[in-house]
Amino acid sequence: MRYRKLARTGVEVSTQCLGAMMFGAFGNTDHDECVRIIGRALDAGINFIDTADVYSQGESEQIVGRAIKGRRDDIVLATKCFTAMDEERNHRGGSRRWITRAVEDSLRRLDTDYLDLYQVHRHDWDVDLEETLGALTDLVHQGKVRYLGSSSFPADWIVEAQWATRRRNSERFVCEQPQYSIFARSIEDGVLPATLRHDVGVIPWSPLAGGWLTGKYRRDAEIPSGARYGSQGMFARRRGGTGLDEDPSTPARYDAVEGLSTIAEQAGISLTHLALAFVDSHPAVTSTIIGPKTMVQLDDVLAGADVTLDATTLDAIDKVVPPGTDIAGVEHYSGDPSLRPASRRRTG
Repeated sequence: MRYRKLARTGVEVSTQCLGAMMFGAFGNTDHDECVRIIGRALDAGINFIDTADVYSQGESEQIVGRAIKGRRDDIVLATKCFTAMDEERNHRGGSRRWITRAVEDSLRRLDTDYLDLYQVHRHDWDVDLEETLGALTDLVHQGKVRYLGSSSFPADWIVEAQWATRRRNSERFVCEQPQYSIFARSIEDGVLPATLRHDVGVIPWSPLAGGWLTGKYRRDAEIPSGARYGSQGMFARRRGGTGLDEDPSTPARYDAVEGLSTIAEQAGISLTHLALAFVDSHPAVTSTIIGPKTMVQLDDVLAGADVTLDATTLDAIDKVVPPGTDIAGVEHYSGDPSLRPASRRRTG
């Protein structure tokens, strides 16, 4: 396992970060196995764990808290707030009211006195960014949080957040957590250059594109049971029951997987390791989030922790999915209100 400094914090984190989204009702419901998976990751040298309050509605945080007992001081622990936790209209978002409540809930579930990294899961377009930063800064001053981060912020808001901290003399976001994979490369055009200019660490999520870049989805092959893109999977449910056969982006994805599989074979590595090493190769990236659901999946990604790609391989990948572009069907979940019809059409 390799380690890098998290921006200018001086904190060293493993280049693989254990994502805990799949622990709990959302993925693996066996708490004992989840604890063993976390233990195996720590034993392998991972010292960075990322979760969120919304993952299985707090269950993921509870599992992580149980797993790290006795090892807390050796772990860089990160969680997030923003997404609705229930039907109450104020139990969500980036307001001071919700952030001060959400952090206490996360600390209780994780059974810890402090968080190393507390991240805003999405930008709240309806809340003044300076209110959000002010509330988060207070948490740092109270000793409940060490560092602050953002997730899925567009490039202009990453920059705005840095300027806002200078105006208000508040704590700054030291890292951004964007979606980044061979399938989702548009952040190379704005987000990643912005993080480099402002010395913001990058912790990409979904480097395997929801399992596509493991090779589990193949043309004319049966979809594995429980897969996210199966007819009953998470992404099909999000699209109102639309499965792969009905998704217009599927043919392009199959084509890309076939091309990338050939590149991986020529490089002498698996498609999974190719995909992870691609994300790690960008100079802006600090640590790549891996999100195993099973021990077998964890062992597979751990085996690729030290894989690097040469220029020939990276150039070949660029021909399949060009730099700065997304493959068909990628969604970045920014929620930018300027893209709504009422914001981009004259009414009088």
